[in-house]
Amino acid sequence: MTVSTHARRTRVHVTGAASTAVRALLEAQRRPARVLAAFPQGVYLEVRTEVEPSVIAVITGEATRLPNSVLLAAPLPHLTVGDDAAVGDRAIELGPLSLTVRRWWDPAPPLGAVDRDLLARAVDELTEPPGAGLSGDASVELLADSCAKGWLLGAVTAAERLVGLGPGLTPSGDDVLAGLLVALRHLGRAAGAGRAVWLADWLAATVTYDARTRTTPISATLLHCAARGEASPEVLGVLRGLAGRQALAPALRRLHRLGHTSGSDLAQGVAIGARTVLSLGGRPDERAAGAGAAGGRTTTR
Repeated sequence: MTVSTHARRTRVHVTGAASTAVRALLEAQRRPARVLAAFPQGVYLEVRTEVEPSVIAVITGEATRLPNSVLLAAPLPHLTVGDDAAVGDRAIELGPLSLTVRRWWDPAPPLGAVDRDLLARAVDELTEPPGAGLSGDASVELLADSCAKGWLLGAVTAAERLVGLGPGLTPSGDDVLAGLLVALRHLGRAAGAGRAVWLADWLAATVTYDARTRTTPISATLLHCAARGEASPEVLGVLRGLAGRQALAPALRRLHRLGHTSGSDLAQGVAIGARTVLSLGGRPDERAAGAGAAGGRTTTR
């Protein structure tokens, strides 16, 4: 970290590590941004762009490493909602802080092949997460039932009802959908369940189509990330637990602790996705067949 003094202000120069999910935004030309939310361990910046993701989380090491994060090894300056910032040219100007991105990390590392029998045994450990914001909600039940049956129209209908449903920066409905999308993508590919990946493609298109107008800017960005399989380490840890790469129970506890209900809502979505992968099964070359089978029960947008 270096400090330079000018006539008008003292600038603090630091370096950071950024998610590849926001690489295009950071490497584009410099654009104005504003502070959407500010906390001691992180701030959310909304960049003036029509391209997603449009929100970047600038965080310290103690904060949850969301898939749209830039991690810096320095304290954040005092900021308030509405403060101006700038993003681009591999840098972020935030109050007196000048942050240059030097390293990148992957928010969607592949799982590798997963044994279906092992996955089935692990899924049996997934119980109703504590404190889920939409526990017992009819739309969540419709989503779970439709996904397990591969019924596209029902799954899309439920997903459209859930976008933006609930209070907070990331509504519960969005968190459930994010957990589902990430699980379908990673576990579907790892288990060779082509129909599950096909379903993820359709649901991703549904929830990101007009997310900016239906939910918060922060949650819209996280839905776009989830649509590509990008997630926080807590979510990815549960997927590794389901795949037998690490202990599942401790990973679930870490996920459940996120936010007020966000962790439990994400876990609920992951559970729906894992069970869908097992229910749909199949080999990668069955993806086209799955599309044809479900196509009779849906319409295009």
